[in-house]
Amino acid sequence: MPSVQIKNVPPDVHRVLRERAAAAGQSLQEYLLDQLTRQAGTPTLEEVLDRAGGRNGGSLGFDFAAEHLREDRQRAA
Repeated sequence: MPSVQIKNVPPDVHRVLRERAAAAGQSLQEYLLDQLTRQAGTPTLEEVLDRAGGRNGGSLGFDFAAEHLREDRQRAA
């Protein structure tokens, strides 16, 4: 199985990660592997938009959708 090594981790970052691992009842390695697995399993906005851009069938234009999104955000504010 491949491995990853991260060098030059600032001491305060290392401390926080060790504390979070301990609070989760995990070793630092287990905690970081869990975090990386979650991160890799969650698509980025760019990935979602790329997938959505390849789909057909929509009939609304971008300007129409953007205007309605703006209106929804104004109502929510």
